[in-house]
Amino acid sequence: MPLTTPRRSALVDLVIAQLRTQITSGEWPVGSRIPTEPELVEQLGVARNTVREAVRALAHNGLLDIRQGSGTYVLATSELAGVMQRRFADADRDQLAEVRGVLEAAAARLAARRRTQRDLSQLDKALDRRERAWQSGHSEAFVDADAALHLAVVASAHNEVLTEMYADLGQVLRDLIRADVGEELRPENYVEHGALVEAIRAGDGERAAAQAGAYPLGCRTQGYRHGG
Repeated sequence: MPLTTPRRSALVDLVIAQLRTQITSGEWPVGSRIPTEPELVEQLGVARNTVREAVRALAHNGLLDIRQGSGTYVLATSELAGVMQRRFADADRDQLAEVRGVLEAAAARLAARRRTQRDLSQLDKALDRRERAWQSGHSEAFVDADAALHLAVVASAHNEVLTEMYADLGQVLRDLIRADVGEELRPENYVEHGALVEAIRAGDGERAAAQAGAYPLGCRTQGYRHGG
């Protein structure tokens, strides 16, 4: 529905909030191009200058990336995620892998204790999606599916702080995965993640933590091959 308010500054804030919701809800995933300026004007029922100001504000906060001649793309899901992306874009890859391993191992251990039937269903779906992405041969699709599976593991820990922290590092970790996978999916580098999901299903926290913690470190030292 069109957004209306007598004060232009308040209207800009409303548009910013609406656009942020589209991003944080996943309606506009990281890496996707958002609707064009004329499309947003029509959808929101506001002036072009209002849309432009709102988009610029979100770009300044690190959520959007305005690319001249190409469009505007989602860069991060929150202001903190944008800060994380800029702060750690040039960080040592091995150190990032260590941090990822620590977070995922802790999450997997908790998930083995706290997972619900709904969590297990989501993990199975994420695992299946990852397998299908690999079979498709599309590297970027596999990166998306692999990242989604690991995020599902973290979410199964039912620790909101841990989940949000991991999500804020999401683009940094996706870049790490992308660098390890490479542009071409090679059969010798395939890693089966079923053991991680089964350890969580079995309630075996130590085995789940060992599986999850080994993945990032293994892929840094052996290409993308790691225990699964």
